[in-house]
Amino acid sequence: MGLRRAAASAAVLLLLLACEEKKPAGVPAGAGAPQASSPAAKVWLGHVAALTGPEAAAGESTERGLVLAIEELNARGGVKGKQLDLRSSDDQGRPEEAAAAASRLAGPDRVVVLVGEVSPARSVPLAAIAEASRLPMVSPSSSDPEVTKDGGRTRAFVFRAGSTDALQGAVMARFARERGLGKVAILRDVGSAYSLGLADRFLSTFRELGGAIVNDQSYKAGAQDFKAQLTAIRARAPEAIYVPGHHADVALVARQARELGLKVPLLGGDRWDSPALFERAGSALDGSYYSIAWSPADPSPRIQEFIARYRARFGAAPDALAAAGYDAVLVAADTVSRAKDLSGEAVAAALAETRGLAGVSGTITLDADHHAVKPAAVLEVKGGKAVYVATVAPEEAGGGAAVLPASQPAR
Repeated sequence: MGLRRAAASAAVLLLLLACEEKKPAGVPAGAGAPQASSPAAKVWLGHVAALTGPEAAAGESTERGLVLAIEELNARGGVKGKQLDLRSSDDQGRPEEAAAAASRLAGPDRVVVLVGEVSPARSVPLAAIAEASRLPMVSPSSSDPEVTKDGGRTRAFVFRAGSTDALQGAVMARFARERGLGKVAILRDVGSAYSLGLADRFLSTFRELGGAIVNDQSYKAGAQDFKAQLTAIRARAPEAIYVPGHHADVALVARQARELGLKVPLLGGDRWDSPALFERAGSALDGSYYSIAWSPADPSPRIQEFIARYRARFGAAPDALAAAGYDAVLVAADTVSRAKDLSGEAVAAALAETRGLAGVSGTITLDADHHAVKPAAVLEVKGGKAVYVATVAPEEAGGGAAVLPASQPAR
């Protein structure tokens, strides 16, 4: 439901301070709406994030994305004739603070949509409170399945604007098949839910698309010797090896694979995305590919224009978390525009019907589990750098994917 402010601006400031509203550097208080707007004409969004402490960088990036989207929407007239505004609570990177903030935003400071968190350790407690309070929640970038799922049940009031990790497995499987690869081996970290999820999704999708998984090997993070697994893989003559692991492990895998004469490309996910990977792997990863939810190197006009606007507003380039925050507001605003009223039930029902929403991270469709089905970028490692190659976009909710080469960027 929307909240109305009936006090003067000084009283409003006191209220916001009481709610422990905090803004990251470069985001002035009240940035979500023009000063001249009527206090009664508000649609309140809530944001819970680490805005101080060791994880503040992630919270600040997300919040800046939220603020930019709110400012731009308000400049175009807001939603349903109302201006959007933001209540932010700093959880300091602590799950108990995140839960307390969610309780305030679901109770005395009731907002229409709660946005948060980045960390699974904090987004899952948020989700539990949002569900119990019948407060619609949109997680901008947390990929933990438990955010939207409570056991086998999909939470009715909780959604994610970002995709789950496992979707990257489907993206890379489609990319590999489009590149003509028919035989691929897998090397997965059995101690990592992330690695297992990507590997399982890659395996099932690659087979569905007519490819063959010729070997499926495993290791545990921190291992130093992968030669036994790589020797077994080499015997099956794969055309590529899917290694959805942490960059520290992948660097060793790449170097040892080349030492054994395995010259085929390695394929991976977004945990490759670190300068340390390129430093440690040297040239061993050249010609390999990995997926990532969002890349500023994507030449899509939508992405490049967003980067320019963000840079003009905050004096720095956005990262993937800023893009996710921006899109979370677009999802919330689109939902409010379609909801029959601003009750939690009506907004949640409209959220569940989100289809084909154009965001800066790609076109967003929410599936039956309230996960976003959306594109991912594929980058190639060349000369110690990651170079944009293609955007792999879902054809339809729950469906396959289509590769859009750099000459045909997603719009």
